[in-house]
Amino acid sequence: MPLKYMGGIPEPVRYIGMTHGVLFILYLNLLVHVMYALKWSIKKGIIAVLASFIPFGTFVLDAKMLKEEA
Repeated sequence: MPLKYMGGIPEPVRYIGMTHGVLFILYLNLLVHVMYALKWSIKKGIIAVLASFIPFGTFVLDAKMLKEEA
């Protein structure tokens, strides 16, 4: 973002933003697959989606799920 607004160079934001969006869509697709394969509840799926909006939330979610499995 500093390159776009302070440097007047919008190209990096376009490519990084598109990459970020594609990775988010892949995350959601993978989440649906995992919910089906592991028979997760809708509640667990919603928590996983909400965790994706919080910075590093997916790492916290992963640690919590590993504790539940152990």
